Amino acid sequence: MGSNAILHEVQQLYNLSDCLDSLAGQHPLVSEALIGISGSVRNTATLLEVLIATKITPLFGLNPASA
Repeated sequence: MGSNAILHEVQQLYNLSDCLDSLAGQHPLVSEALIGISGSVRNTATLLEVLIATKITPLFGLNPASA
């Protein structure tokens, strides 16, 4: 799996996090849990972005800012 494919999945994780945040506003009984899960998903996406920028992208000689 190339770095672009991983970055696509990262974007999917950010989209999921946004969706969970939206659902939290619509379902007060489970809003706290949904917000916590949303934060975890967002943190995972951010960590994957950092992984790409620091580990995978330099292997291919690409500039992380342009990946």
